[in-house]
Amino acid sequence: MLSPHEFSTLMLVRHSPDQIDMNRTELGTLLERRLVALEPRAGGHRRLSLTKAGRVLLEAVGRIDTVAPRARDAAAFDHFAAGL
Repeated sequence: MLSPHEFSTLMLVRHSPDQIDMNRTELGTLLERRLVALEPRAGGHRRLSLTKAGRVLLEAVGRIDTVAPRARDAAAFDHFAAGL
């Protein structure tokens, strides 16, 4: 299970990857769980990006937040979350 800080960091990576402090403690968990990745950039710089799993997780949370999930969607999310 991700903490609220880890979820908010995941959302920051999605919307403002260039503005994230690379020393955030939550990034270790997100990298470990393969929800974010570091992309090499020119000049030896790195940029955070969402992985496919990170995008799927945020999309699932967005659906749960805006509409009541159907039983099938809830079961799929539970299966996905159990693997984190």
